[in-house]
Amino acid sequence: MYFKQFFDKKLAQTSYMVACQKTKEAIIIDPKRVLDEYEKVAAEEGFNITHATETHIHADFASGLRDAAKHFGAKLYVSDEGDDNWKYQSVPEDTVFLKENDVINVGNIELKVMHTPGHTPESMSFILTDHGGGSKEPMGIFTGDFLFVGDIGRPDLLEEAAKMKGTTEEGANAMYDSLNKLSDYADFLQVWPGHGAGSACGKSLGAVPLSTLGYERQNNWAFNFDSKDEFIKELTNDQPEPPSYFAQMKKVNKTGLPEFKVKEVELESSKKLTGQIFDLRRKEAFKKGFVKGSINVPYNDKFLQFAGWYINYDEPMTIIGNPDDSTSLQKDLASIGFDNLELIISEEQASQYFDASYENISPEEFVELYEDKKVLDVRSAAEYKDGNLSTAAHIHFGQLDNKDIPFNQDDTIFVHCQSGVRSAIAMSVLKARGFENVINVEKGYAGIKAAMK
Repeated sequence: MYFKQFFDKKLAQTSYMVACQKTKEAIIIDPKRVLDEYEKVAAEEGFNITHATETHIHADFASGLRDAAKHFGAKLYVSDEGDDNWKYQSVPEDTVFLKENDVINVGNIELKVMHTPGHTPESMSFILTDHGGGSKEPMGIFTGDFLFVGDIGRPDLLEEAAKMKGTTEEGANAMYDSLNKLSDYADFLQVWPGHGAGSACGKSLGAVPLSTLGYERQNNWAFNFDSKDEFIKELTNDQPEPPSYFAQMKKVNKTGLPEFKVKEVELESSKKLTGQIFDLRRKEAFKKGFVKGSINVPYNDKFLQFAGWYINYDEPMTIIGNPDDSTSLQKDLASIGFDNLELIISEEQASQYFDASYENISPEEFVELYEDKKVLDVRSAAEYKDGNLSTAAHIHFGQLDNKDIPFNQDDTIFVHCQSGVRSAIAMSVLKARGFENVINVEKGYAGIKAAMK
């Protein structure tokens, strides 16, 4: 048997390839939309990607399931569990719809379906047995967003992101029952989760890429509750705010997207900048001059997690950044279902349009004057709950473009996050909304607390 784990750092998302080395058949599990990595590995190892499946209809990235059918000719295997609201659409006619205890055979490898609802009603896990290696005992389980290292999948995304009322309680109850299904399996069973640290699909995911069921029984908080009510209370408390693009992912992963292909994007245009504008420069350069209305999200490993809060899927996009990044930007944006990148313009070309800037203030200066000033804390709810300035208003940085700001547009507002990264993004959003007198507090709440000592 061949086993390969793929981790996308920008989305904290994990997918897998498993292959029978005798028959050269391979399956990809929870594939992302850009298929390059799977194709490269299959070619290097001499495998044919003949099967593709996923554990559930994802909310945090655009699925590559349908693209795998088109590009590789892979046969698709999808969940037929859950209610009618979450049935796969626009899949090939030969797609296999799976129920509890169904089996996917990939050469001499068996993947047995376990229905594990909780994160979503249709969620499945796959229990792998390597018959080609002579084993009759399962080796491991692909858990998707059911069981993580150190955590379990949140049950509230359908309610928070897709606005389906009442689904949080239903999911939490189902998750408790799903965990109990694992009692029949040995401690040595390996756990292969769908996400790692950094994902918003749970609240305390570990950074270790895999685990064992025995280790999780000892160390994962979810296995340490005898009371179902207490378990549900802990599971539903303090979950991180889901990025707004999650709602779009639930929709398109259910109905399908066009096959992704890199295209020619216009570069260095002198025409008027149109559509939504994302400025990918570092915050230090952005604050000195930018296009009013643009959103400043530096192009780094957190780009998708931050940009996903603000993308309008109905508008074309202009990027201010490095034109050489065209291909990588298209692939990154495609991974959250956005294919309408229209223009990339360099900083030098874009500077002619710059009509705004903002100021920074050191935490030491801020501490001297903040008590009678208007302060906006843009951290997460959990961070705010853990400690805050009593005079500060609180709005999550990703929700600034669609929530009422409790200040007048001509007020002077001091903005802070935890360390200064998210508040810099917030500055661009507030400027876009017409708040001209905003000042960014360097080093954020951590710097403020240090300056108060």
